Amino acid sequence: MKSNYKQLGQYIRQVDVRNTEGKEDNLLGVSVQKKFIPSIANTVGTDFTKYKVVKKGQFTYIPDTSRRGDKIGIALLEDYEEGIVSNAYTVFEIIDDNQLIPEYLMLWFNRPEFDRYARFKSHGSVREIMDWEEMCKVELPVPSIGEQKRIVNNYKAITDRIALKKQINDNLVAMLTAVFFDTFSPKKTAKRSKLSELMSFGNGKSRPKTDGTIPVYGGNGVLSYTDQYNIENAILVGRVGAYCGSVYLEQGICWVSDNAIFAKSKLSKDEFFDYFLLKSLNLFNHHVGTGQQLLTQEILNNIEVAKPDYEQIEAFNDKAKAVYETITANKSEIVRLKELSDLLLSRLAG
Repeated sequence: MKSNYKQLGQYIRQVDVRNTEGKEDNLLGVSVQKKFIPSIANTVGTDFTKYKVVKKGQFTYIPDTSRRGDKIGIALLEDYEEGIVSNAYTVFEIIDDNQLIPEYLMLWFNRPEFDRYARFKSHGSVREIMDWEEMCKVELPVPSIGEQKRIVNNYKAITDRIALKKQINDNLVAMLTAVFFDTFSPKKTAKRSKLSELMSFGNGKSRPKTDGTIPVYGGNGVLSYTDQYNIENAILVGRVGAYCGSVYLEQGICWVSDNAIFAKSKLSKDEFFDYFLLKSLNLFNHHVGTGQQLLTQEILNNIEVAKPDYEQIEAFNDKAKAVYETITANKSEIVRLKELSDLLLSRLAG
């Protein structure tokens, strides 16, 4: 152990407060993104008095690490005064926040190295568990409270900036969506067109095995990255499964996998109108199959929509192109900020 490292066990203790009143409000789960989320568990017939209470400033982690890939589910409650969690979860708190503050400890838990450590230290035959004893053996640097707060504030400044840029982009997309529906309202024309008259569709291909920086799209967006591409400036539509009908816009080169369909405009060199049109159609509702949902080129080609005016398409594309220049710049800044936040986390180890 490094000289400035301490075992976590001397700073934390378990908390086991049961929901004796049987409250059903604010039932929470823990995601692999290390956030508390509303629970989606089936609670019919559940005895809520056995659930645990977690309060603001306390941690919850899921000892079972075998079903979450390379991540461990752990989170710090910050957004609520209290919530309830499954009795299978472990709730704990910091004994003295004059020695260790919760936000600093959560930064340590956010490091990829902690996930790898947790998986390595998990044990069991049927399920792999990182038990409380192993959690207490976690070693980490514990600088002065002033230094901990400085690190936390620096990290928060970065993540707040990321959140702001994401919100700006969401607002810009919402604005364009409103403009699209106002401009191309079906009520404004009785004429109809099939999608095949507006755009062409094609199936993707099996993703290459080589690595690179070019995104590979499947039904759930970007799956991985490669050094090859099979389309440029296109719309990608999820073809099979739960994400069938999901729609993505790629303004550069990419590889479209065989789980997706690509679309290209027949009317314009830009794809913005087509992207917002496909997004508006709730394509999942057009799938066939029950066990395995499926969209085909034939289905897409035969969907009827209000016939758009060509000049309005070009005007909308011009507006959208200017807006997406800002969106793209914000995305680039988000990438840089994420790299900076990752660097800060890596430097916690000293």
